[in-house]
Amino acid sequence: MPTAQTTVDDGEIAKFEAMAAEWWDLNGKFKPLHMLNPCRLDYITTQIAGEFDRDLKSDKPFAGLRILDIGCGGGLLAEPMARLGADVVGADAAAGNIPVAQIHAEQSGLEIDYRHTTAEAMAAAGEQFDVVLNMEVVEHVASPIDYLRACHDLLKPGGLHVCSTINRNPKSYVMAIVGAEQIMRWLPKGTHEWSKFITPDELFSLIAEAGMEPVDRKGFVFNPIAWSWKLSDRDLSVNYVTASLKPA
Repeated sequence: MPTAQTTVDDGEIAKFEAMAAEWWDLNGKFKPLHMLNPCRLDYITTQIAGEFDRDLKSDKPFAGLRILDIGCGGGLLAEPMARLGADVVGADAAAGNIPVAQIHAEQSGLEIDYRHTTAEAMAAAGEQFDVVLNMEVVEHVASPIDYLRACHDLLKPGGLHVCSTINRNPKSYVMAIVGAEQIMRWLPKGTHEWSKFITPDELFSLIAEAGMEPVDRKGFVFNPIAWSWKLSDRDLSVNYVTASLKPA
């Protein structure tokens, strides 16, 4: 097996280690993710169902699929995937997140394989998945292209990669950093670095360079009046999500 390289940014990991105990606090530091989660899940489940011809109204529609949630945190996405019947592996480079995720899964009666590891290490070990979920992670790694190459290697031929991140423009600075961190204080100051944000065109280019075929992208748009998120085909100005395939 090739030697596993790492794209882990130790400074970024330290930020999330400090917040690990608050993953399941609906009003804690991860409140923005809890608010966004229904919208994320809508996109993810629709993409998986479409790609693998699954009926979301059936019992355990994702049975037989092996799904990796890389950068799983406390398990906000891994748990719904397990409830839908998938064989789920949740991996995170921040060691403190894993026991939080494990305890919550046990309390919820769910079997999820949580691991303190990296995408690169799993790829070097020859792990393969039908789906790789890569949500709000790529803006925190040291080398996005090397990280995406590892995600490519983790997919089976024909596998689905779902990746979300934050656009880089003046609006995203105002919304994601000034608004979320400094005014609303949903996140600790310094959680994000604007310079690490990636535009949709840049991400599509990186995904293609990593060997995957981009097939879709949509925006996550926050409505401050309804206090909720929705998917948008046109507005990718701040938060957005992409889907891509590994050639069969």
